[in-house]
Amino acid sequence: MTRVYLDHNATTPLRPEAKAAMLAAMEVVGNPSSVHAEGRAAKGVVEAARAQVAALVGCLPSQVVFTGSATEAAALAVAQAPRHGGVFAALPTEHDCLRAWSTDVEGAGLLAISAANSETGVMRPDGRVAGNRDGQAVVCDITQMAGKVPVTYGAARPSYMILSAHKLGGPKGVGALVNLTRDDPLPILRGGGQEMGRRSGTENVIGIAGFGAAAEAARRDVAAGKWARVEKLRNILEESLEAAADMTIFVGKDGPRLPNTSCIATPGWKGETQVMQMDLAGFAISAGSACSSGKVRKSRVLEAMGYDDETAGGAIRVSLGLETTEEDVSRFCAAWIEKYKRFRARAA
Repeated sequence: MTRVYLDHNATTPLRPEAKAAMLAAMEVVGNPSSVHAEGRAAKGVVEAARAQVAALVGCLPSQVVFTGSATEAAALAVAQAPRHGGVFAALPTEHDCLRAWSTDVEGAGLLAISAANSETGVMRPDGRVAGNRDGQAVVCDITQMAGKVPVTYGAARPSYMILSAHKLGGPKGVGALVNLTRDDPLPILRGGGQEMGRRSGTENVIGIAGFGAAAEAARRDVAAGKWARVEKLRNILEESLEAAADMTIFVGKDGPRLPNTSCIATPGWKGETQVMQMDLAGFAISAGSACSSGKVRKSRVLEAMGYDDETAGGAIRVSLGLETTEEDVSRFCAAWIEKYKRFRARAA
């Protein structure tokens, strides 16, 4: 039986456009810091990708700093906290790459507020990127937003944004910090002064080329409204499960969410158990903070949202992609409902 991949929020399949761009970049010999023709060719690949990423998120190319991951981009943003009052804090629902640095101090000079939560898909009420407010600088995680919905802003923009290539069809191991302040960020990696002195280390030309191509393709897909079909499939999935499982909760269902994401919580039925059962049945899903080095544990995010331990421990995340079909969804629902009925029978 063909496996069905429903874990796109963890990582997405590589887009054909990204693969083609990476293969072409492999033929580019030069170091992008070299001034000869070969070096300038490699530099051209990097700068073309920088413009493509900038177009996706609505900023200037010069504001994009390529990193090795969104996690590195987060660390680079957090390192700028002294410029904004000296203290960094992240909301309890933020990704671990930001929560790990948080001091949980009220009145922080730099605050992390994600545009869309990776576990639940829940977006801010206005569906926009979080902006600076009342003199408080903001680093906004747009890793899950970018490439699924338009990246839009309110009256104020944040100081920094972070994103990752492999969440939108690019390669793993490439991310970016978007610096929207007037000053260049102080580097945390020092050496050769690459990325205009903001992040040293020879640029991953091949990965960056794939990032840029994926960003351009993702921007076209969003503009064409392709995620509306995915949202319909997500709704079909939830309606099917809801009809068969009256005790199951769909987190954030009544508010703005990413079009592809469903956080499904069944009190008492461990998320880890569900992930393993569905894996054996041929479906890739995740539970809790499943993108954290393969660990599976109860959802810290749901706990922060006020759900009890049984509910937080019984959460799974199903995240669809552009290639997901209605048949995929129907097969998943049938398999999940069968396992759910067995769980209820054992619990009776």
